[in-house]
Amino acid sequence: MTVTVGAYEAKTHLSKLLAAVERGETIVITRHGKEIAHLTPPPRHVRSVNEALEELRELRKGITLGPDVTIRELIDEGRRW
Repeated sequence: MTVTVGAYEAKTHLSKLLAAVERGETIVITRHGKEIAHLTPPPRHVRSVNEALEELRELRKGITLGPDVTIRELIDEGRRW
């Protein structure tokens, strides 16, 4: 949910606005009707490339095409995997 407040109101009610941001809301601060800032929650944990690759490797462990199926056969059949 996004809430828009003026700069004066933001200054006056900063602690309430920060509590709303903690709950996941985004606060847009305006001055004379023009957006000047966004208060947003910090990004969730951002994985490094190596962490993401390791998670993908773990996910695909034990997953096979089957004993008699090759990738070439799937491609020839027009399937995308």
